Amino acid sequence: MSATAATESPKSSRGRIDSNRPMAALAVAATVVLGLPVAALVARAVLDGSLLAAAGMSLVVNALALSLFTTTISLVLMVLLGTPLALLLARRRFRGSVLLETVIDLPIVLPPSVAGLALLLLLGRNGLLGAPLHALGVELPFTTAAVVIAQSFVAAPFFIRSARTGFAGVDHDLEDAARVDGASERQLFRRITVPLASNALAAGLVMAWARALGEFGATIMFAGNVGGHTQTLPLVVYSEFQAGNLDTSVAAASILVLAAFGVLVAVRLLHWGRILDVRSMA
Repeated sequence: MSATAATESPKSSRGRIDSNRPMAALAVAATVVLGLPVAALVARAVLDGSLLAAAGMSLVVNALALSLFTTTISLVLMVLLGTPLALLLARRRFRGSVLLETVIDLPIVLPPSVAGLALLLLLGRNGLLGAPLHALGVELPFTTAAVVIAQSFVAAPFFIRSARTGFAGVDHDLEDAARVDGASERQLFRRITVPLASNALAAGLVMAWARALGEFGATIMFAGNVGGHTQTLPLVVYSEFQAGNLDTSVAAASILVLAAFGVLVAVRLLHWGRILDVRSMA
């Protein structure tokens, strides 16, 4: 290093530090704005004991149990229906594929209440498919099945996006080598494709589960708020707040916050953070 460079280096470093201070200050301010409301919510629930008290409340426990049950069923449906679709999008480019991807992504940007209304108009008693289903004795709106459908509708894009990214990243040479060795397409998918895409698949499942757990708008529009049948934990937050039971509402909300926080931390600690990168969803 020359004497001139050695002389200029400290000054340039100080200049970079000084120029970064406003950016750092804005970053800190943004962190406070985003994190402080959530921190205040959880702190209130912990410090006043409402979070611990909620563990013994049948209303909260039943809603949590229903949420866990319905989100589990939703995940099964997402895997069964979303995996073939993700594989198709990852391996094939065809006329209309862009439109198909847009339709799949649409529930992410739709207001949840709009999604719920759309489901009601499709599957309600007088809906496009609801009338034939009603004639067969099948009633979906305002049932536990409606909760599952609403959760699956709004959360499936998260799994499909992630699975598509994982399948697209699998080395085709490895799959071709397996074919040469005599592997069937089913064996190839089960033993080569899925293991190699497992990180993305797991990340998509975790993110989809978190989205389904927090679903509110589509659920209340399509499934209603019936205790023991359709009242999930987010609906308890709303109904208890409306009834003036702030402590119970705060406690239920804190459970959802802690669950979501745990999911996001797990995604990053397990090096699945790329699923949250919008570049992987392009």
